[in-house]
Formats: sequence, C-alpha cells, structure tokens
Amino acid sequence: MPQSKDRESNRLSARMGRYARVGTNMGGIAAKVAGARLFGMELDNGKNAAELAEALGGLKGPLMKVAQLLSTIPDVLPPEYTTELAKLQANAPPMGWAFVKRRMRAELGADWQGRFEEFGREPAAAASLGQVHRATGHDGRVLACKLQYPDMASAVEADLKQLQMLFSLHRRMSPAIDTREIAKEIGARVREELDYVREAAHIAMYRRILADADQIRVPEVVEELSTKRLLTMGWLTGQPLLDYKDHSQEDRNHLARTMFHAWWHPFSHFGVIHGDPHLGNYTVFETDGAPAGINLLDYGCIRIFPDGFVEGVVDLYRGLLEGDEARVVSAYERWGFKNLSKEVIEILNIWARFIYGPLLTDRVRSIADGVSAAEYGRKEAFRVHSALKQLGPVTVPQEFVFMDRAAIGLGGVFLHLRAELNFFQLFNEQIDGFDAAAVRDRQHEVMTAAGLAGTSNAA
Repeated sequence: MPQSKDRESNRLSARMGRYARVGTNMGGIAAKVAGARLFGMELDNGKNAAELAEALGGLKGPLMKVAQLLSTIPDVLPPEYTTELAKLQANAPPMGWAFVKRRMRAELGADWQGRFEEFGREPAAAASLGQVHRATGHDGRVLACKLQYPDMASAVEADLKQLQMLFSLHRRMSPAIDTREIAKEIGARVREELDYVREAAHIAMYRRILADADQIRVPEVVEELSTKRLLTMGWLTGQPLLDYKDHSQEDRNHLARTMFHAWWHPFSHFGVIHGDPHLGNYTVFETDGAPAGINLLDYGCIRIFPDGFVEGVVDLYRGLLEGDEARVVSAYERWGFKNLSKEVIEILNIWARFIYGPLLTDRVRSIADGVSAAEYGRKEAFRVHSALKQLGPVTVPQEFVFMDRAAIGLGGVFLHLRAELNFFQLFNEQIDGFDAAAVRDRQHEVMTAAGLAGTSNAA
C-alpha cells in the first residue's frame, strides 16, 4: 500500500485543541461529582449525563466510538450515561466535499480522481472515525472507499484521557467493578481502529478463515488504492439486517444461523472475534429474491485471543454443562480473574449461566424469551452489580471485555430476528474435537499469511 507523508500523527497542538473543546465541560461535571461526594449530596445522574452529552455532541471521533462501546458493555457506567452517550453516535454528521478532496489528495496524490472512473461526492455511510464513499474503478468494479477523519490520532489520545476521567468517577460512585482493565482494552482497540493497514490485514485474515463459508462474504481490499487512512474495498451489495425481521421463520433462522457461524467459527477454530456486533456492520445479500447470506463490513475492531483464553471459554461451558465446579473455577482463572472467593464465583456464575444458557439445553428455542434486544443482559448485569457491591470491586480482565460485549451484541441480533434455533447443537458443532494447540497453530498460520505475525493483540 502506498504511504503518504504523515502530517496527522499524534500532535500536541491538536490534542490541546481537543482538550479545550472536551475537557472544560467534562471537568465541570467532575467537579460537581467531587463536590457532591464531599458534602454527602445525592447526584442526579440523568442530568449530569445529559450535560455531558450536550458538551460532547458536536464532536466527531473516538468519543463517538467509545460511546458505542460503552453502551454495549453492561454496567461499565451508570445506565443514564450509556443511554446519553449512545445517542452521540447517530448524531455525528458526515464531513463535506472539501474534506474528501483534502483526504484523497493527501493519500493518493494530486491526480487522485484519475485513479477512479467515478467517485461519489456524498458519503454512503458516516461513522465515528471515518466515512465511506462509493466509487467505480476503471475496470468497472464498484468500490467502497473508507476515509478517516482528520487528526484522529490526536483526538484518540485526548479523548481517552477524558474516558479515564469518566471511569475514575464511576469507580468513586459505584465501586462494584474496577474499570481499569476495561479502559485499557477500549484504548487499545480504538487505537488499532485508526490503522487502516492493520484493518486491511484483518480482512485478509477473515477471507482465509471464512473461505469455505459461501453464505458469508468478506470484502476484498484494493491495495493500490489503500493507505494508513484510506481503505478501498470491493463494494458488497446488501440490505440492512433489520429489513428481514418480518420475513418467514425459515429466512430469519437462516440469517441467525449464518451469524452464529460468522462469529463462533473464527473464535473456536482461530481464537479471533469480530468485536463490534453493531447492526450497521452487517448486510444481507440475496439469491433469486431470497436472503442467502451475510456481508461482514467492518474489520477495525477485531480481537485476537491466546489459545488459553479460548480453552477457558470451552472449559467454562463444559463445566456448567456437567456441573463440574473445579473446571468452572479453572476457566475463570485462565481468563485472568484473580483472588476468587466462593461468593465471587457464585456471582460470576449468574453471568455465565445467562451467556451460556441458550447453549446448555438440547432443544430449539429463542435466545431469550420475553426480552427486547435493548434490554438483553441488563437485568443480569444489575443482579451481578448489586451482588458485587457487597463484596468490593472485582477487576474484570482486559480480554474478557470484548468477548462479553460481542456475545451480548450477537444475542441482540438473534432477538431482532426472533430466531428459534438449537443453539446447543450449533455450539457443539463448533467445539467438537476442540484442541487448544490446533487453535494456536491455525491462528499463527492465518496471521502470518495476512501479515499480522508479531502484531497480535492476544495477551
């Protein structure tokens, strides 16, 4: 991939500008919280959260991404905050044509328009860190060009400092969960999302992992039109997943089954997950007017796990299935939970039985009865939080964060589709003959082929 001269590295001046726009308002909220604690006053979380959202509302970039992440990790922040922060993602308007021309010129040179047969002036999609334009190559191929917003490296570092402030407030207000490892994990993943060269390698890895799955399409990167801040891929035509929520049960089950494979096969066989289960990251492609499969669209947030963590996931499942308490505890310890008392283990088991529940009974069922996608996991998170509050803060291991949120997000998709499947059977097909050493070897092979060897985020 051609590399442009980097004028947008993490710069002090850009960080200071970002602090000026974000920090004053967040600092005011922090002072209010500190004062309330000092004088023993009750805090109005709803009002503070609304003030925070108003303070951040005009900003693009990492805080939008962090807001999206936080809104899907139950109980990391007070619910009033996650509700308000989640709204920010939808409100960020796209950048105009002047930005597009500057970005494309910086990445591909003055004659960038000559590299395309056609390039759409209006973005086809706008997200937190960049926007996508539809284009046509000289060979007639339809392309998706993902452009990163300006000064994102500086914005990331500035915004992550503000995130640390939010987390430290939460630790003071409600110390059931120690959020330090969560903050570390979110920071690492958001920094990775800025590197489109890495995202291109993630795509190459997924093309290998899912090469035999005709029902799942992964885009192809156009390397000669891609840089660190421009990612050009083949356009995958499809319709939003929610367009199919009123289709037949057979169609909806087919899409849910495909989603299950797209998520669990890479994890159980290669130790890799698609860590951003946002509905906008999937579309449905059709064959002869019927839904045939899923397009996977975004590869910025990919989590690569050591084989021992994957083995812990399988061991916890089998421990719960067989009532083997020693195996359950061993799995938690392998994940990185420390100093586990009997009481903490019982609380963790509340969450584990919720996540694994649909996989433990050999029958056709929904992922959860009588629960909306928005509420999925909230009741259980509240029970866990309330119980942990009595025992003091528990540190959630860094690796657990995206595994947990992705599982919740995937369950939300199944609820949207009202899928009824034998999840026990689907899961056991994925872990049949599981061998940690084989996972390690397969992971090394696909990472090496994709150019990711030595850059793993597996800890």
